[in-house]
Amino acid sequence: MPENFQQASFPLISIITVVYNSEKFLEQTILSIIQQRYSHIEYIIIDGGSKDRTVDIIKNYEKNISYWISESDKGLYDAMNKGISKATGDYIWFINSGDRINDSETLQKIFKNNEPLADVYYGQTMMIDLDGNEIGSRRLKPQKKLTWKSLRMGMLVSHQSFIAKKDIVPFYDDKYKFSADYDWMIKVLKKASVIKDTEIVLSKFLDGGLTKQNILPGLKERFKIMCKNFGYIPTILMHFIIGTKFLFFLFRHRRF
Repeated sequence: MPENFQQASFPLISIITVVYNSEKFLEQTILSIIQQRYSHIEYIIIDGGSKDRTVDIIKNYEKNISYWISESDKGLYDAMNKGISKATGDYIWFINSGDRINDSETLQKIFKNNEPLADVYYGQTMMIDLDGNEIGSRRLKPQKKLTWKSLRMGMLVSHQSFIAKKDIVPFYDDKYKFSADYDWMIKVLKKASVIKDTEIVLSKFLDGGLTKQNILPGLKERFKIMCKNFGYIPTILMHFIIGTKFLFFLFRHRRF
């Protein structure tokens, strides 16, 4: 730990990992968290009653975990709500199984000594494949000045690169099965007064997650959320811009 690093003056970060049957990926996620040089962390794992070796892996790292449970749930966002209900930290950060914090100094870079605390911290995201190899930056990138209105352009910030003060965090609306994180992020940003761009990569995101596996129903949900917050006509018009940028990225990078 570096000299003059005063742990007591730093906020407690509740990092929550939601997992189900992920024996191949969970350990790397856990290691990315417990190897953080920032030690003021509360680590919570919510397992959906896995049938593979997931629980054995959790038990191997039990001394590094503040709270964990393995039981059936009603889906991803129900499990994430369980994590929120157990969190006691000043901030909440979801790093679900398969995803990773970018490096061991990430939190230490964000929460620097004597700096005023923001309501939300956000940053960039690196995509990784099933073997953990970097694919490239995420297609959508956050703006320098992020507000809830910025999200009319889509989910510009990856959920895994978004750290929010617990006081302004609502529960996820589990009527959405694939895009409740987008709805949640808009709600958080509406409540936030100070929103800070960390200007660094915060997380590595495993390509091919739940939303990508269910891309059409996920897009339908996201369209409804956009209409609710930004209006039907503006959402229709904005999709011409979103669609053009998507096709350009797909042509250039052969991925999305």
